[in-house]
Amino acid sequence: MKPTAASRLKQDYMRLKKDPVPYITAEPLPSNILEWHFVVKGPEDTPYLGGYYHGKLLFPRDFPFRPPAIYIITPNGRFKPNTRLCLSISDFHPDSWNPAWSVATILTGLLSFMLESTPTLGSIDSTSYEKERFARRSITFNIRNETFRELFPDICNEMEAEIRDRGDMPEEPSESEQRRVVACDSVATQWNNLGTNVIVVLILAIFALIVNYIVKSMLME
Repeated sequence: MKPTAASRLKQDYMRLKKDPVPYITAEPLPSNILEWHFVVKGPEDTPYLGGYYHGKLLFPRDFPFRPPAIYIITPNGRFKPNTRLCLSISDFHPDSWNPAWSVATILTGLLSFMLESTPTLGSIDSTSYEKERFARRSITFNIRNETFRELFPDICNEMEAEIRDRGDMPEEPSESEQRRVVACDSVATQWNNLGTNVIVVLILAIFALIVNYIVKSMLME
């Protein structure tokens, strides 16, 4: 690794600590300053509100002269998880990269792209409702990640407090569980139909008895 990359990233880290990017926390791996992990907290008035989105930046050895690779790890409804993203601030577009851009610039640009709906390589389409569901599930997803827990203990404490306040979000039912639900619904429907049929038969039988009684009474007169 060139000393330029290490010294530049250390400077960017100090700037981030002094002047944090809104909604974003970032930490380099203690064992490798070229690999940074970050957490985007869903902004207000967006379908990402309440979500915590873990991602990583992989910097080249000749940073800042070339841009990093960018990944989002947490399922989010905007980008494919664990997929190298094609953004103007990522290594997909070295021609548009400006060496003056810092880690803070990259993270700010990433958040801006996340809040847009412009398609790009690595992006996906989803509804606001689906994004809200991903946001709710993001907490339990991230807590299972060992690197996340090690780098962001304060955020883990914050998320665990939210889990206690609202109750953990249950996982989506598996395919077998969904089949069981469908089967139970089918059985219930059959029983309901059977019950309806029995009632109809009873009503018709009673009606027939009444008619038969009336006819006999008329004949006796």
